[in-house]
Amino acid sequence: MAGGRRVAVTGLGVVAPAGIGAKDFWAGLNGPSAPQGRTIVFEDWDPSPYFDSPKQSRRADRVEQFALAAAGQAFDHVGGVDAVGIDASRFGTIFATGVGGLHTLEEQIAIRLAMGERRVSPFLVPMMMSNAPGASISMRYGLRGQSETIVTACAAGSHAINYAARLIKWGILDAAVTGGSEAAGTPTGIAGFANMTALSTAGISRPFDADRDGFVMGEGAAVFILEEWAAAEARGANIIGEILGGASNADAHHITAPAPGGVGAIACIEQALAESGLTPADIKQVNAHGTSTPLNDAAESAALSHVFGDRGVPVVSTKGITGHALGAAGALEAAAALLSMEHGFIPPTANTVNLDPEMTIDLVHGEGRVWEPGPVLSTNFGFGGHNGAVVLAPA
Repeated sequence: MAGGRRVAVTGLGVVAPAGIGAKDFWAGLNGPSAPQGRTIVFEDWDPSPYFDSPKQSRRADRVEQFALAAAGQAFDHVGGVDAVGIDASRFGTIFATGVGGLHTLEEQIAIRLAMGERRVSPFLVPMMMSNAPGASISMRYGLRGQSETIVTACAAGSHAINYAARLIKWGILDAAVTGGSEAAGTPTGIAGFANMTALSTAGISRPFDADRDGFVMGEGAAVFILEEWAAAEARGANIIGEILGGASNADAHHITAPAPGGVGAIACIEQALAESGLTPADIKQVNAHGTSTPLNDAAESAALSHVFGDRGVPVVSTKGITGHALGAAGALEAAAALLSMEHGFIPPTANTVNLDPEMTIDLVHGEGRVWEPGPVLSTNFGFGGHNGAVVLAPA
């Protein structure tokens, strides 16, 4: 990040229907699109490997289970929390979700209606809290630095990563766990999105396609270990990337629709580039929000063309594979960007066949593309007018 301490990414963990673990997740991003419908979710999720007992796993909502599973991978990646060697009071947890423990809330409402209020679980509140995933990570690993949860809808993952990096840049923390988790694909959650016409009626996520008609609900988590660069380098850490900068702002326009022409997104992207000390020409790939909704894709395409020029930079959306994981989307997409750097390859935007002629972007679709890794811009935009952007770079 320009004007402060450098921020290294040293650990990565991913839990997604496309693949559990970085290796399988990367293979999933480059594989065929999953059978779709209204959701892309785990059909046989088993949390037991990530908990000491079945009782512990039962007392964690699905969103918390995903977070702890991905955090375990990230800490394994760095050799464990002790290997980082940071004072626990300067090791923070900045995490994201868009909804929180919706599965638990919906289950317990059904129990109350069927059996009465005395049968409602005493664990309802701690399981449904939006801050439960981040809090559970900090408690499992004894991290006593700032522990905060960002809940800014679909921009939350990007906001959390950027905020965690800034705390290290500013010298407030020396290391942080960050990322996001989401598990909102409950019957009521799906019905709400469907009835507001946000979900694809065709059951296909096809970002920037002329025939796009909404998103497909996803789920999962991605977790990163961030460290102050010099300390990570001194301990011989395997640095897999760098957070150069980022930004967040608000459209102040509409609770669900983006500002016309993507004006809020334009400002957010420009602010992220400025904080990173880069120009548009320095960006070599954009991992777009690309939800497959008519309004978002149009506004985002307009914003990217404004900043980078028509077809000025390769653009990809991974939501044809992952679905839209709401508050975890930015984390999963940052993971995809880091893996794209590692492999020198941009995976294709799945399911997009007929690029909308109104979209003047260089969308990677049909086939993936070999590239020379450089800085990547990852963008996310959420209900409430929240905009987020993170700039990542190879180590």
